[in-house]
Amino acid sequence: MPVHDDRRLFEFLILEGAQAGLSWSTILNKRDNYRRAFARFDPAKVARFGARDVRRLMADAGIVRNRLKIESAIRHARAFLEVRREFGSFERISVGLRERAPAAKLPARHEAGAARTPRPTRSARTLKLRGFRFVARPSSYAYMQAVGMVNDHLTACFRRAQLAALPGAGLRTKLRRDRIAWGDIVC
Repeated sequence: MPVHDDRRLFEFLILEGAQAGLSWSTILNKRDNYRRAFARFDPAKVARFGARDVRRLMADAGIVRNRLKIESAIRHARAFLEVRREFGSFERISVGLRERAPAAKLPARHEAGAARTPRPTRSARTLKLRGFRFVARPSSYAYMQAVGMVNDHLTACFRRAQLAALPGAGLRTKLRRDRIAWGDIVC
């Protein structure tokens, strides 16, 4: 479902980075531990984490104890705050990637290659240029799915119909002149 709250977007960004190379069930089972360990996903608090916090997190059996993923979560918080300072909100720049009208042929089953569309490639590149890590194309696409930026639910899935019924569903959000689309940031 579409997520517009910056704190929730940050949460999904951290969880998606932690999930890289692991199963989603592993991370979802640790979600409450991540919430506790990462200051309830408050990017301002996480951005102030230092070496002592990294050591604390490395000793926390409730989360994935991978130094690179922990340090990238802290880096994400700093980059996230920088994006918010520049654009007013993280959600504001991501609105440009929201999906246009659904394709004529909706998927009836899971198909390989969905993560190879231009949007996750562009968003991964944009995030990397802004200092984010663990945001390769598959992770970027999974993030876009999690926060409702794409609606690739199967045709039989109840969520597809729910999303299609939302106001403005299937239409790219019209941006005022003072707003910037995600894809424009890499230019």
